[in-house]
Amino acid sequence: MDTANVNVKLSEFAKVFFDGKPYDVPAELTIMTAMEYAGYRLVRGCGCRHGFCGACATIYRIEGKSPVHFALACQQKVEDGMYVATLPFFPLDRRTYDMEEITPDNQTMMQIFPEIFGCVACNSCTKSCSKGLNTMQYIAYAKRNDLKKCAETSFDCVSCGICSARCPANISHSLVGLLARRLSAKYLTPKSAHTHMRTKDIADGKFDDEINKIMRMPMDDIKKLYDTREIEK
Repeated sequence: MDTANVNVKLSEFAKVFFDGKPYDVPAELTIMTAMEYAGYRLVRGCGCRHGFCGACATIYRIEGKSPVHFALACQQKVEDGMYVATLPFFPLDRRTYDMEEITPDNQTMMQIFPEIFGCVACNSCTKSCSKGLNTMQYIAYAKRNDLKKCAETSFDCVSCGICSARCPANISHSLVGLLARRLSAKYLTPKSAHTHMRTKDIADGKFDDEINKIMRMPMDDIKKLYDTREIEK
C-alpha cells in the first residue's frame, strides 16, 4: 500500500477485511469511511448516500475472538483484525394496511403483527440494537396496546433490521414501532392548529417569493441567514 501521500503514521493503521479481502486503513475511520478509503463506492443503501438512515447495518467479528457484533457502519470505528460484512438491505416482513381504515383499538396490532405475542423475552433485540433502544420493552408496550409508550420508546429506531435478524420469534420490530407511531400521530396526539395554518399558507403560495429569493442566494448567505434567524417562541 502506497502511504506516501497519507498524513497518518503506519502504526495508526488497522488491518481490516471487507468481503474477505484485507485492507490497511487509518484506525480513526468509521467502517463506512474506511470502505471508501479502500476504494469501495457507496452509492446506495445508506442515508448519507441518498438512501435512508439505518440501511448500513453491519456484522463484524474481531480475528481470534468468538463474538459476532452488530453495528451501523456510519458509527462504528474500525479495529485491527476486523472482519466486516454489510447488510445494505434487510428483508423485513412488511404488512399492508390502510391508515384510513385502521384505528388504535385492541385488535389492530394483534391482527397486523400477531407474531409479537410469540416474543419469548430473550432480549436479543435490545442487546443487538445499534441505537441502544429498549426494543423488547416497546414490543411489550405493543402487546399491551399502549401505542403512545410504544411510539415514544421506538422513536429513535432507524429500521436497520439488526434486531429482527436476532429474533427467534421472527418479529419485524421496527415495523411494529412504525405502526405504533403512525397510529399515535393520527389518533392519539393532539392536533396542532398552528401547523395546519402554516401548511395552508405554504399551499396558498404565501412564501413563494421568499423561497425563490433564498434559492437564488449563495450558500454562505443562506448559512448566515439560518444562523441569525429569529426562533419563534
